[in-house]
Amino acid sequence: MKYNNIISAQFVSRPNRFVANVKINGIETTVHVKNTGRCRELLLQNTVVYLENFTENPRNRKLMYDLIAVEKNGLLINMDSQAPNKVVREALESGTIHLPDMGKLTVIRPEKTYSESRFDFYIEDENGKKGFIEVKGVTLENNGIAAFPDAPTERGVKHINELIKAKNEGYNSYILFVVQMSGMKYLVPNDTTHKAFRDALRAANSCGVYVLAYECSVTPDSLYVTSEIEVRLD
Repeated sequence: MKYNNIISAQFVSRPNRFVANVKINGIETTVHVKNTGRCRELLLQNTVVYLENFTENPRNRKLMYDLIAVEKNGLLINMDSQAPNKVVREALESGTIHLPDMGKLTVIRPEKTYSESRFDFYIEDENGKKGFIEVKGVTLENNGIAAFPDAPTERGVKHINELIKAKNEGYNSYILFVVQMSGMKYLVPNDTTHKAFRDALRAANSCGVYVLAYECSVTPDSLYVTSEIEVRLD
């Protein structure tokens, strides 16, 4: 996926989870943050961030900039929480993402309700196999190791349990981590932040739910899924 009219800025502060204060050419400006997560390890004072600029096409916006990416020790991380679903859709359609036990996809339907959850994608392949995909965007890394989540997520645990239920009812089930950076060694569940999520992920894997992770090519104005990386659950 591509962004338009990207500019760089310096991070100043984050008054709440929806907005941040940044300096653009030395002038402090309030911008919209496209990620309501904590991102405390990313949004540090004077860190270089990247903004999508809407000043030429405001479209009734209150804030003229969206914060979409950040530099961390030389690593560029996309932190747009809306981006993972978009790049997964593109990668499924192009064949960049290969789903185990599925042939060529003939149906890719977003936001599908199943039981008490709404999964990111419902899919069918050319052989009539049906399945669900739940996508998780990953922005947390430590020494080249990606981790999820960066904060407790009861919703994430619920989704995993529903995917187990779907698997037991005959659907193919997938948890797909989109690592919004490149060069990672592998991905792990962040059990120090949310042990219940790690335990649920292990249980899902044991029940036949596929747990996959793909990293991305990231530039200030683009994000694309590139290749699968290992998921370590032990």
